[in-house]
This record gives sequence, C-alpha cells and structure tokens, in this order.
Amino acid sequence: METKESTTPRPANGPSTPPSTEGSGESKAPRRRGPSGPARQILIVAGVIVVLVVLFYGVRFIAYATTHQSTDDAYVEADVVTVTSKISERVQTIDTDTNRYVKKGDLLIQLDDKDERTRYAQALAAYHAEQATANAAKENLALTRQLVAAQTTQGRGGVSAAQSGVANAQQNVAVAQDAVNQARSQLSAADAAVPAAREALVKADADNRRTQSLVSTGDLAQSDLDATRAELQGARAQYQQAVDNARVAQSALSSAVQKVSAAESQVGVSLGQLTTAQGTLAANQLPQRVSVQSAQTVAAGAQAGSLAAQVRTASDQLSYTKIYAPIAGYIGQKSVDIGQQVAPGTPLLTIVPLNAVYITANFKETQMGNIRAGDQADVSVDAYPGVRFSGKVATISPASQNEFALVPAQNATGNFVKVTQRIPVRIYVDSASKPLDQVPLRPGMSVVASVKVK
Repeated sequence: METKESTTPRPANGPSTPPSTEGSGESKAPRRRGPSGPARQILIVAGVIVVLVVLFYGVRFIAYATTHQSTDDAYVEADVVTVTSKISERVQTIDTDTNRYVKKGDLLIQLDDKDERTRYAQALAAYHAEQATANAAKENLALTRQLVAAQTTQGRGGVSAAQSGVANAQQNVAVAQDAVNQARSQLSAADAAVPAAREALVKADADNRRTQSLVSTGDLAQSDLDATRAELQGARAQYQQAVDNARVAQSALSSAVQKVSAAESQVGVSLGQLTTAQGTLAANQLPQRVSVQSAQTVAAGAQAGSLAAQVRTASDQLSYTKIYAPIAGYIGQKSVDIGQQVAPGTPLLTIVPLNAVYITANFKETQMGNIRAGDQADVSVDAYPGVRFSGKVATISPASQNEFALVPAQNATGNFVKVTQRIPVRIYVDSASKPLDQVPLRPGMSVVASVKVK
C-alpha cells in the first residue's frame, strides 16, 4: 500500500523543513545543519581572534615566566621605630595621637620633670662649689711655687750671709789672736823695763843718801845734794812709768785675750746661723711642699670633674623628660596615657616611616640562582589591583629564614626532612603606574614580586 507524501510549502526566507515521515514504516533521525553563510564566517573570525589572543598572551606569559622569578610570599615592610622612655617618671602631656604625622624632632611626650630639675640644681650647685675649691687649689699651688722660689732665694742669701759671718768671725779671731801676741810682746817688754827702772831707783836713792851724808859733813856742796835728789825723783818717775807700762800691757793683753774669746764665740754664733740658714734653705727646697699642694689641686680638679659628670647626668635625666620623634613618620600605635607611670624601656609609641617602606620577598632557594642586587623587579599589591609598581633588588639576605628562627632546624640529628628554604630579598619601589602618593604602600600589605633575571 503506497502512502502519499505530504508536502509543505517552504517559507520564502526560512529553512526548508524536512518531509514528514509520519505514516512511513521506518523512522529517521532529524538532520542537523550548521550555520551557513555570514554566521559561519563570523565564527571563524572569532575563533581566529581567540586563538591569536591566546597565543599572544600565552607567548607573553611564557616569555615573562622564563625571564622572571616570582613569588607571592612577599609583603610591605618598614623600619618601624618603637619610642620608649629612658627614665621612670609620670606622663604629664602627650602632644600626638595615633595615625598622626610627625616630623623628626617633634615633641611627642612630656614627662613630669620636678624631681629631675631639683637633682640638676643640686648637682650644679655642688659642681660650682667644688669648682671654686679647685680654682682656689690652683691659686694656692701657684702661690706655693712662687713662695718656695722666693724663700729659696732668701734662704740662699741667708746661707751666703751666714757663711760670710763665719768667715768674718774667723778673721776677727785671727786679728784678735795677733793683738794678743802683740800685747804679750809689749807686756814682756814692759816687764823687762821694770827691773832696770827699779835698779836705777835703788842706785839713785843710795846716791842721794850718800850725798846727803856728805853734805851734812860739809864734804859736798848743797848743789850736789840737789842734783842727786833730782836724779832720785827721775829714777822714781821712770820706775813708776815702767810699772804703769807693765800694768797697761797686762790690761791690753787681758783685753786682747777677751777679744779672742769674743771672736771665737762669734764664730760659734756665725756657725749656728749658717746651720740655721742651711736648714731653712733645705726646708724651703722640699719638693713635698709643691707636690702636696699639687696633689690637692689634682684631687680638687678630679672631684670637680666627677661633679661635672654628675651635672651632665642630671642634665641628661632632665632632657629625658621630653621625648622627641627620632624619625619622621606616622604614629602607628599609641600605648600610653596621661598620668601613666612609665618605666625605662616601656613601649610608648610606634612610628612608621611611610616614606621609607620596602618589599620583602621570600623566594625559594631554587629561584635564587640568578637573582642579584640591582635587578629590575615588578610588584603588584593586592590593595591596588591593576597598578604595577617597579623597583630594584637592594639586598639579599645572607641566610634563609630558618637560620633566624628561635629554634633553627638541626639537619645532623638523623631525622632530616628536606624542605625548600626561602631567602628574603629586599626590593625598593621607585615608580608605579599611578603617582605613588595616590597608592601609598603600608607595612603589612601583601604583594606579588617578580624579579627579572634574564
């Protein structure tokens, strides 16, 4: 039995519909046709474009990957400064706050300084007093030296004068001894003249008596008696003169002997004066006089120096009551309040220098073969998608991170498990695809760092 095939008219611009197979004994799957004409061309062009884009970026990616070493174990760091107190004191005022910018030298915290001012005033007063003592000791030392020099000169003059006195006294003794000898000679001569004068007197007396007897008998004239009487008177006078001369010579001898004794006594006195002058000179020339005063001067100067050191210490303690910013940056953390008692070393503020940040990238040891200081580096920061930062490798750590751990791994214990180590590399950023002030880097930000090694 034949079946009639129903025909359906084809739309003018539509696809032709397949003939219906309903009523036929066998069923056929519908035939699927792809796009035709312009649609197929568009798909081909799109496919080519996609392939080209994939090839372009793939080649770039492969080229970049083969010339760069990258790591996402990287972050922004800065040399954060923790501000502490050097003394134990109470906080009086705080002149800054968290997230505030401070310049180097700005006053951050003022501590109570009453006790420090008092100690400084005491130390300064003690130093001035000891300095006056030291100056007086210096003046005394100079005066002692001058006095010793003057007394030494005077003592030498005294010794010279005493020596001259001794010489004069000894010369006087010699002169007096010569006078004694002369007086003795004169006494001997005078004593020798007395017997002759006595004999002359006895003869004249005898002649006078004989003449008187003869005159009384008339044998001689009266004139002869007058002559013998005159001779007797002359003999008496000569005898008396001889006796007087002997007495005078004896007195002169006694006086000369006394002068010798006096001269010898003067020699002893002069010798004593010489000994005294020499002792005075020796005492004036004692080096201990100057050395003792010099030691006192040195001791006073040393004490003044010690007190000056105490003044400097007190001044430093007073200056420590004002805490200034050691660097410029932002206050990252403030852990102090007014009225708080702080101790030396207690963290008070943290200053973050945002103008001196850097990147610390921890590369695997297998990536470090060609990385050198000065290599160009590309950095992308998670906080700024699409912004590319450029910089250079500044330094490479001399050891891996594990070497700086509190408990470094000891590979010689027998339980060694090889773990890839990471080497910190410091990168300084010098430019970005946007102005750096619009994309500030803050410590702790996560970054991806790539270093060009070829």
